[in-house]
Amino acid sequence: MSSRKETYDGFRPYFDSEGNKIEKPALKEVQFMPSTIETVDVALFNWLNEELNIFCTTNEGWKKVPLIWSMAERSYQIKDKKELRNKDVFTLPAISIERTSVNKDPSMKGVAWSNIPRQNDAKGGAITVARRLQQEKTANFQNADAKRIFNQQTYPYKSEKAVYETITMPLPTYMVMNYKLTVNTEYQQQMNEIITPFLAYTGQINNFFMNNDGHRFEGFVDGDFGLENNIANLSDEERKFVTSINLKVLGYLMGSDKNDEQPKMTIRESAAEIRIVRERVIFGDKKEY
Repeated sequence: MSSRKETYDGFRPYFDSEGNKIEKPALKEVQFMPSTIETVDVALFNWLNEELNIFCTTNEGWKKVPLIWSMAERSYQIKDKKELRNKDVFTLPAISIERTSVNKDPSMKGVAWSNIPRQNDAKGGAITVARRLQQEKTANFQNADAKRIFNQQTYPYKSEKAVYETITMPLPTYMVMNYKLTVNTEYQQQMNEIITPFLAYTGQINNFFMNNDGHRFEGFVDGDFGLENNIANLSDEERKFVTSINLKVLGYLMGSDKNDEQPKMTIRESAAEIRIVRERVIFGDKKEY
């Protein structure tokens, strides 16, 4: 049986209740992407397009309902998705999504409730997210003490002079973003099949979660769906079924995106020891050099 004093990749291994060594999982590097307004937009779009993944019955069979970001340039939409139009006529059914407002509400905050200002320097940073040992510089201090005390280049002993790297990031700025979904269909059956997932997906509650670039946002579905049908109109106008669905997303920003002069992540090193210079003139010390 292996001794408990042995090391595993520089660390003590884990042992179970019977004294058997358990392999320690390897450390993984976690990538952190900044959160912007576009990050929240993409998170909601992917949730609608991939998570709900709405289909309905058409004249060509059971097909997926196209999701259109209405804020894009119209010329780009015509060239990028030619299948949405048939002889310059827009093909239904379709769902369009639009961001209607962005509200910075102080009462709608997340985990970081109080305001934590940034460091007053070029690096910035406010919240500490990770702390690790700077092994190279810590070893330099320990080797210097070993050379001075034991007259050896290296010597195993406990040293209090450790250099740590602290990783900080800006304080998240929380905001409420409102979106409007407009569902356009030609038939009542198509409208029923499309809006049913919005009502049934969240169950008895109305919130859901979405992810993008490692960030997690919470959204809410407004239970009041607005119907704008023209079936009661007996004119020669084309019959259409239109339903408006309002969504609210609690998002957050990390920095000022490309206009931010400070980095998204900041790494600082701690001091190994603090030295106070002695007043040599008063005590009559001789100069070392």
